[in-house]
Amino acid sequence: MPSIANQTGVASGQWEERWHPLREEWVIIAAHRNQRPWTGDTVVHSAADEAPSYAADCYLCPGNSRVSGARNPDYRTIFTFDNDLPCVSLDAPRELQPPPGIYRNRAAEGKARVVCYSPLHNITLAELPPEQICEVLRCWQTEYREFGARAEVNHVLIFENKGKVVGVSNPHPHCQIYATNFVFKTIAIEVEACARHWQSNHRALFEDIIASEKSDGRRIIAENDSAVAFIPYFARYAYETYLSPKQMHQSIAELSVQELVDLAGVLKEVLVKFDNLWQLSFPYVLVLHQAPTNGKVASGFHFHIEIHPPLRTPNLLKHLAGPEVGGGSFLSDTSPEQKAAELQAQPTIHYKIAAAARNK
Repeated sequence: MPSIANQTGVASGQWEERWHPLREEWVIIAAHRNQRPWTGDTVVHSAADEAPSYAADCYLCPGNSRVSGARNPDYRTIFTFDNDLPCVSLDAPRELQPPPGIYRNRAAEGKARVVCYSPLHNITLAELPPEQICEVLRCWQTEYREFGARAEVNHVLIFENKGKVVGVSNPHPHCQIYATNFVFKTIAIEVEACARHWQSNHRALFEDIIASEKSDGRRIIAENDSAVAFIPYFARYAYETYLSPKQMHQSIAELSVQELVDLAGVLKEVLVKFDNLWQLSFPYVLVLHQAPTNGKVASGFHFHIEIHPPLRTPNLLKHLAGPEVGGGSFLSDTSPEQKAAELQAQPTIHYKIAAAARNK
């Protein structure tokens, strides 16, 4: 009897599960599904999405009023401030009404901050020069150190949501910081996975991941002396990319001056390749995975940055449906090797700069 692959005319090897060692779960790889007919909603990109360098109604632009009524200074570099509508607060009520039955609750304590990368409303992290990206990374170092030193802070989550399709309401280039009395679940799982790997193998889990990626080589997107970026073997999203210093550090605060410069260079290259892929401002969720600041030992934990882009084609989102929401297993519609090859083929000069040079 012929195999299912032969019956359907689909090449073998496209139904595969790959182990995600950081999340300790299986990822289903079914790359041929990206070619299936699609009649649902699509993402539309238009010139109308282009923003001006200054927007009078933007609460992040220099000199403008924010939701709280506070007025931004006429800043010229990076600008940070406490979020006007924070999701956590040091003033969170501690005396909560107990819920019924087996349910539990607790105060969501912490601080939420906003970091504006630039006074320009119409620029992105990808379009900043490497030295300015390095300044952003230095800001992240400072914020992690200052928040992490506070006894009431157990975790510092630094992240950037970019693009309308991930729910961003303001295109001004910025990220957010949540310094909380709890450790976010994904990091907690990683801490436990890294500790078990360290105890069993006397090596850092993420260093073994880097070694595996470099040994394979097909998914490396950018690399220099001390930093590397790759689409991992177990990627869940089409263009999901990890960036990391090669030497193990538990947070961005521990990086040397040169390591910070190298990481900024790799980040710049990856983001430019993203934008060049379809010549549009590539949406993503970027998250710094750092050890908690709760005073507990995080054996073998290796700081890295994860970027999760939601698009699988220029106009199609990766939707979370039955397998993910109901089944709890992530189904990837694309091949990490194929997606890495697409990014590897992109130039390292941003398409807007290249177009401007051609038009001179």
